[in-house]
Amino acid sequence: MSPTRSRPLRDLLRVKPGSTFRLADIDPAETHGRDKEASLATLQTGLERLSELQDKLWAEAKHPVLVVLQGIDTAGKGGTLKHVMGAFQPAGCSVTSFKVPTAPELAHDYLWRIHQRTPGKGEIGVFDRSHYEDVLIVRVHDIVPKERWSRRFDHINDWEKMLADEGTTIVKFFLWISKDEQRERLQARLDEPDKRWKFRLGDLDERKRWDEYVAAYDEALERCSTDHAPWYVIPANRKWFRNLAVTEILGDTIAALKPVYPKPPEDLTGVTVE
Repeated sequence: MSPTRSRPLRDLLRVKPGSTFRLADIDPAETHGRDKEASLATLQTGLERLSELQDKLWAEAKHPVLVVLQGIDTAGKGGTLKHVMGAFQPAGCSVTSFKVPTAPELAHDYLWRIHQRTPGKGEIGVFDRSHYEDVLIVRVHDIVPKERWSRRFDHINDWEKMLADEGTTIVKFFLWISKDEQRERLQARLDEPDKRWKFRLGDLDERKRWDEYVAAYDEALERCSTDHAPWYVIPANRKWFRNLAVTEILGDTIAALKPVYPKPPEDLTGVTVE
């Protein structure tokens, strides 16, 4: 058995707060001893566990949970939403995809639009991209000067700490694929008619900035993985492992909150339905 096989992925994939971190040290095809065929049943059990945990979380209406999904183009954010977050009932789960800021959003500070979408008690809020774009794309494309975006790491840490202090559980996933894997996935979008709608010529320009994005993510992951809002780097070349890892870590995170079904608000002793 692999020495990592018995260790929770929550421990193996977490970016240790205060540590030096580089994505180059992480193999995007790593599976930590997990086997695809054997993991299929484990994944299904994990999804059922997630569904039950969310049901209790929603019923109890006590804990907000914020899930942040980030990744280089084609890393699999959409697939993760479909195959993992699909376990959640829509009534208690919202997904927000942050795109280019609108004029009203640009008229406010960069966290204004983000804060409005944070989850309430009992809710799971999923961010497909997030406030981290304001230390990533703005840096790579030189949209704001370094003196501004470099201050935002502290802003983000303070903002996430405030959310955590007020009761929000934050879990952040970075989906990590290789440059070769990205090439194959982009090519698949071109080759397969039902995927071609996803392809943009601008994707090729972004791919040329691979090293710049990796450098930006390195700093964000190193500086913003904290005890109250940890980053997990998910090796995502293998989609089945990506789904397994996110499912397990998210399940363990919610289970640690120990959600339970609340007692009925009224005494139902002897009540029957005619």
